Amino acid sequence: MLETPVPVRRRRRFDWPALRADLRATVPDATAALVVTAGIFAWLYARVEAGTSMTLQVMPELADAGRYWMYWLCQAFGWSGLLWAWITIMLGLVRSSARPGWLRVPVARIERWHRTTSLTTIGLMAAHAVMFFAELVRSDEDGRGWAGRLATSFAEVFVPGVYSSGTGRIAILIGLLALYLAVPLGLAFYLRQTTGSRMWRALHRFVIVVYVLSVWHTLLYGTNVWYDGAFRTLVWLLQLPVAALFLARLLAPARRGDRLHLRDAAKRPGALPLAARLAGRIAVAATVVGLLVVAATGRDGGRTPGVTGAGLNVTQGQVWAGLAVLLVAVAAVVHRLRPTRRAPAASEAGPSSPDGEHGRR
Repeated sequence: MLETPVPVRRRRRFDWPALRADLRATVPDATAALVVTAGIFAWLYARVEAGTSMTLQVMPELADAGRYWMYWLCQAFGWSGLLWAWITIMLGLVRSSARPGWLRVPVARIERWHRTTSLTTIGLMAAHAVMFFAELVRSDEDGRGWAGRLATSFAEVFVPGVYSSGTGRIAILIGLLALYLAVPLGLAFYLRQTTGSRMWRALHRFVIVVYVLSVWHTLLYGTNVWYDGAFRTLVWLLQLPVAALFLARLLAPARRGDRLHLRDAAKRPGALPLAARLAGRIAVAATVVGLLVVAATGRDGGRTPGVTGAGLNVTQGQVWAGLAVLLVAVAAVVHRLRPTRRAPAASEAGPSSPDGEHGRR
């Protein structure tokens, strides 16, 4: 008697069911983010109306809060986006670090929070850019028609390197790179069945670059933190727990294979990866010390009211060169960890659990 062959379930290239489930779980988180954004917008609006916003010292023409409300909403989305980026990067570092004994929250819940806050962050970043685009379209005074306004504003906001005025030459370029890197790196999880879990984990680690770019964009172009003061100090102080937790993640990662074993260095091959891991830990430790010094002294390169500040010390060419180095590193990781084609064993014919694969992260 012939046995009926069991159909092999083909894996999807993109895990749409998982994305839809995470999007549904994001609704409460996104709602909270919108409420926070509304509160920030009301606060910024009130400061402009009262004449106490530091932005007015940079761009006094924005004193009419009612006319430029889209700009202030853009700023509000930027601030809430940075806050949610901070939340999601902290959750990600907690998830990928060795679990401390006092942490009672299940790992699966932290992981779900990390994914939902990541999706919310991408949405807030996109809203930040869209509102800036809308403001440029509205305030275009060059006499162009709607088609010209839309094309010019779209290029200035969404095409890296086109915006050419003031600090925006660098800051908007950095912000766009952060947005465009956040989408593929943040959604790499849903491609893990195609790329393999090792590759998506390696790619996801580059998300820390997105966070650094976001903070850099805020400090360089956020007019509310343009000058020395409480806002700028707060942004710096919020980086201390990120740097400390990142160092803890490097010293005590959750996955055993990521741990640094100096005692076994002489017995095992692969001195270069070991040296790279050690260098990374030393660099992060130095960064923590540097952040402490900056927060304690308040000397972070911020401008002083009434004093002409220094010009831009970073060029677009340097930013593009840095992006090229990052892309080369990403390409090297993809090449090294690309999945190999092999016939599945009999025991692998059945469907695998995405959650179980991710749980071994």
